[in-house]
Amino acid sequence: MSTKPKVTGWKATIAVAMSNYIEAGSIIALATSLAFWQEYFGFSNLVIGLVAAISANAFGAAIGALLGGWAGDRFGRKFIYTYDLVVYMAGTLLVVFATHPAMLLTGVVLTGIAVGAGVPVAWTYIAEEAPAADRAKHVGSAQLAWSLGPALVFLFATLVVPLGLLGSRIIFAHLFLVALVTWWVRRGLGESDTWKKSNAERLASEASTGIKRRNYRELLLNKGNVKALLFLTGVYALWNLVAGQMGIFMPRVYESAGVESATSQNLLQVLLWTCTVAATYVGFMKYGDRVDRRKLYLLGAILGIAAWVLLVFANITMPMLILFAVLWGVAAGIGAQAFYALWAAEMFATKYRASAQGLLFFVARILVGVLSYWFPTMLAEHGVAFVGVIMISLLVAAMIIGWIGAPNTSGRTLQDIETERYGAAPGDRLDGESDAKTPAGIK
Repeated sequence: MSTKPKVTGWKATIAVAMSNYIEAGSIIALATSLAFWQEYFGFSNLVIGLVAAISANAFGAAIGALLGGWAGDRFGRKFIYTYDLVVYMAGTLLVVFATHPAMLLTGVVLTGIAVGAGVPVAWTYIAEEAPAADRAKHVGSAQLAWSLGPALVFLFATLVVPLGLLGSRIIFAHLFLVALVTWWVRRGLGESDTWKKSNAERLASEASTGIKRRNYRELLLNKGNVKALLFLTGVYALWNLVAGQMGIFMPRVYESAGVESATSQNLLQVLLWTCTVAATYVGFMKYGDRVDRRKLYLLGAILGIAAWVLLVFANITMPMLILFAVLWGVAAGIGAQAFYALWAAEMFATKYRASAQGLLFFVARILVGVLSYWFPTMLAEHGVAFVGVIMISLLVAAMIIGWIGAPNTSGRTLQDIETERYGAAPGDRLDGESDAKTPAGIK
């Protein structure tokens, strides 16, 4: 029997949150290397759109999330952390040594599937293990890691610009090493106590009734769950349509706006993501458990819209681009993704909490993938103003939905929230109709 100490507390939170660093880092590593791969393999803009669409930014992550969410509820949160980074490391090595398009595409897909499986379960695990009074602070650590990934990877990309494609390979190699260390640390993680209790009830119920649970079927038969899914899709998927294009294509947007230097493009992104890191820590982690969450969400949404209005309608100069980077960076730190990760953990029962997040992540990344396929072509043919109006419209819709539907869950235990929303103590009822009431807390 292993004598390795169990990884607990903030160390466990950080180890799990590293899924977000790896996911965001993968997206940015690909974003900063697309031009090099395009030149190396002679890809067209549509092929580049396809590469982006099957990556950790879109379809790859979508598939992984759907599988990982189900597996996380069925076999446990720790099950995902035993295998997801093994798949991820295999994918990054294929990208590092890619000499043929098939190697690049396979590596991109594998990394996408791996991070897609890990990220929703990471949000679930962190929320389940966090103290009720500090849940936003702990969930915010995942957002912090997600912000650090782009900030550091864009900085690395700036330093290795003179190396061309070799520099991009080095960045992916760094992600392999981060994944290896994270996987090693996670070997000491314990299983979520919340999941263990729920799973014991599930096994007892299945043994007595002979009816096997079907997580996605139960999730979607519950009217309150469907309403929560629609709300969170409006909050996250619409916002992520914008953030997804920015994550993978923002250097091209800067180029279309007149910033031709790759170094300048990357430094703007370093500034943007550094602001996100600061806003996540100072704004969301410090105040997400203390202030009115609806107002904090609204502030982030307004700043994000203001950033894109500036980019589309102002006279584009370097000072304006710097202001854009600051506004969006702060908005992302206290905005939709942080609140989505928090609310998605709070608004669903333990028995399908990871499945719900996997489904939501799947929908969001599928939508990003569809838009990613056409985005480079639309940007090249119609310019920043055209795509910018689309981005603004999506952000406005996400702002309105989040403001109207924000649940009142601050400071309450997940068990208390579940009891209120489902009308009974947390359990493993297999009868979908017995849960069919609309949970409290959704307006």
